[in-house]
Amino acid sequence: MSTGPLDRFVQDLDTCWTETAGAEAALLPRVEALMRTLVAHDDWLDPAMAQPHPQYYQQYLLHADPQDRYSVVSFVWGPGQQTPIHDHTVWGVIGMLRGAERAQAYVLADDGTPRPSGPEEHLRPGDVACVSPRIGDVHRVRNGHDDRVSISIHAYGGNIGKIRRHVFPPEGGAAKDFVSGYSSPVRG
Repeated sequence: MSTGPLDRFVQDLDTCWTETAGAEAALLPRVEALMRTLVAHDDWLDPAMAQPHPQYYQQYLLHADPQDRYSVVSFVWGPGQQTPIHDHTVWGVIGMLRGAERAQAYVLADDGTPRPSGPEEHLRPGDVACVSPRIGDVHRVRNGHDDRVSISIHAYGGNIGKIRRHVFPPEGGAAKDFVSGYSSPVRG
């Protein structure tokens, strides 16, 4: 069995999940520590999982737990790319591998209008951030650079490509459901 950084991360995440019985409050700090170790070095990501698209950010599946307890993905951001305002409905741990990301948290007003909450967060290589419905789950993320690709690694408390989530129109109104799926890796 390979013992590369991603394999070790997955093995350690399995152990943490078992030891905490998946309880978010106990699991999240442990996954955060594991993520810091994973993104401390930028020499392990398969180049096929690091390919940008000229128009859209890419979400490549790196590992899906067979029981859908968690998933690990790479987000590849081309220059100027960003997400809509969205939620996750599960916990997530984001580690910055290459480049930079900017994330703006939001709270939803009673009428559904997203309102910025706090300052925009700036993630650089090695930085880690968390989201969840318990601690704040609605945000918009963008590439922190206008002239180069950025890559972050995400671990989620479920198979994020299969989970029904929500996009929130900036002007308010009804949230729109979506399931993100995954980008297909580029094969040479």
